[in-house]
Amino acid sequence: MSGPGQSSAVVGRSATEYRIEDLAHASGATVRTIRAYQDRGLLPTPERRGRANVYRDTHLARLGQIADLLDRGYTLASIKELLEAWDTGRGLGGVLGLVAEVHGPWTDEQADRITRSELNTRFGGSPDDEAVAEAVELGVLERIPGRDDEFLVPSPQELAVAVELYAAGVPLSAISAHLRELRCQVEQIASRFLEFTTEHVFARYLGHRPTTDSDAAEAAAMVRRLRPLAQQTVDAELARAMRTFATRHLQHHLGSDTPLTSEASTPMTRQVDLPSETIRSVERLVGPENVSAFVAAAAERELQSRTLDALVSSTNEVTHIAQSG
Repeated sequence: MSGPGQSSAVVGRSATEYRIEDLAHASGATVRTIRAYQDRGLLPTPERRGRANVYRDTHLARLGQIADLLDRGYTLASIKELLEAWDTGRGLGGVLGLVAEVHGPWTDEQADRITRSELNTRFGGSPDDEAVAEAVELGVLERIPGRDDEFLVPSPQELAVAVELYAAGVPLSAISAHLRELRCQVEQIASRFLEFTTEHVFARYLGHRPTTDSDAAEAAAMVRRLRPLAQQTVDAELARAMRTFATRHLQHHLGSDTPLTSEASTPMTRQVDLPSETIRSVERLVGPENVSAFVAAAAERELQSRTLDALVSSTNEVTHIAQSG
């Protein structure tokens, strides 16, 4: 065989043959990794010829599949299950299609690039290494190997929001803290949506271990159909909530007691700071997950008690006046 990286491969046979060093060079894996995959049963047994093992294009293709699945977050154990399904004739095309569908972009937004000088200009004109490091940690920026003066921007819209907030006077540290908090809340929404759809939609496709090729193909098609729904639902609910809470904030700051819309009568929520010792006592009593519910119930009970006391006091006062008269 001739070609880059495979000069020492065996030539003159109907299929390309590799020694383990050639296979490592062609695949990008190390010799040690290839041997580990063999021990785990992830690679077909190579042909033994003399003292050397002989590998073929099937081994090279299999290494590519393993690397792709590892990049998508699969463990070696789950990869072995998928590959065994392929080897027993159950097919892997649908499964790989499902993997690609889930791993693919969940937005039409295109990544962009930005230079360090452009970044400095957008955020006040002065270099801020700490803020850049924070943005990289959050994934708002990604470093480009070999390019210290340029960054990849996975979401230009997210960066644009940060620029506008900074221009409005919000400190970068506050923007980063807000993004961290928001990300936790959005991740909870995403997790709940996935639990919901898995329970009611995907359970029938993912019931087999390993998943059959046809079921995986149907599940991939369903992912394509349902993918926009999460964002559409969040967009609609966010618009509703912003309208409601913006109205309340306007009323509060203008000092108005008259609701501007009927939606403003919705029960209002507000964060209240409690002493840490109080929180710990409540956690010991009802558990960390029930703290909010307990505090809300206790507050409601106190309000009801005070209302009853006020009613009793008012009634007694009227009775006393009547008796005095």
